Amino acid sequence: MTAALQAVSGQVFAHTPVWVLGEALMDCISQPDGSLQPLLGGSPYNLACATALQGADVGFINPFSTDVFGQSLLDHLVANKARCLLPRSALPTALAVVQVKQGQPSYGFYREGIADRDYQVGDVVALLEASPPGVLHTGSLMAMPPEHHKVMHVVAAAKRLGWVISVDVNLRPRVATDVPSYLSAVRELAAQADWLKASDEDLELLGFKDVRFANAATLAAHWMQQGCSRVALTFGGQGAYLQVGPDRDQAAAPVVNVVDTVGAGDTFWGSCLADWVLHDTVNDLTRAQERLVDTLERALIAAAINCTRAGCQPPSSDELAAELAALLPTPLTF
Repeated sequence: MTAALQAVSGQVFAHTPVWVLGEALMDCISQPDGSLQPLLGGSPYNLACATALQGADVGFINPFSTDVFGQSLLDHLVANKARCLLPRSALPTALAVVQVKQGQPSYGFYREGIADRDYQVGDVVALLEASPPGVLHTGSLMAMPPEHHKVMHVVAAAKRLGWVISVDVNLRPRVATDVPSYLSAVRELAAQADWLKASDEDLELLGFKDVRFANAATLAAHWMQQGCSRVALTFGGQGAYLQVGPDRDQAAAPVVNVVDTVGAGDTFWGSCLADWVLHDTVNDLTRAQERLVDTLERALIAAAINCTRAGCQPPSSDELAAELAALLPTPLTF
């Protein structure tokens, strides 16, 4: 038995697990006095927590460091009911320095010789082979060369085994030393997606024209023609667009007092993934279409709740249910 299989030996898997391949790091948030406040982060890590908080069976593939930050990341993941799937690494936790201006984050990353890149493709494939097929989510910094070569091997194996591939484009061009190669790698990974999420900023960086909320259906058509069956496009405070098969919906974002937008997209897409697996629509396009409006509403509200909190703090299923209930019209009494 390999180390990868030993890490999950004896565990009982759900019929539709969501497994996440991606970075887990510390977001060091710049403060007005010049100090840095460390917060747990990494887009795929945030998504794993957001999805698990809604009740889905979530496994995080990449190793956590044995350092103090790695322990904090692991503890938080487990507290949110997700699982770590690979043994821990002696390498340090990756760091991101985050500057927030007018509620919008910008990032600088330190990602050489770090724990979440300390994995072997063979071990991940062994994990996939030992589990019932579910949803494999990746994207963000995992699409950056040279890491994307490993990721593409994992994705190819997952597709062969019947896993649904979810990709969040989530571009971070400031981290790349060769932006054209990075964008090419992102396009290569996105072409393998069954489900895909991208922001308006992602689309602009990829060279799309006329990137507007009103033009979302045209923008989504590109990904649908590439073979995606479900596409979400987010437009910040304007709202989001969701397409499942030929059916589509778009809605405005709820108006809230924004603290910051860190993790809003991760929370949005994590809510979509949770909604689909919990309602058994992973391989049932018709049922997913029937839930289209509800799925989008839940995702927008989950993201809005997250924006009212510092850093990425997605809502639990109970918190989201309470917010949804509060939005229901009061029944008339006679």
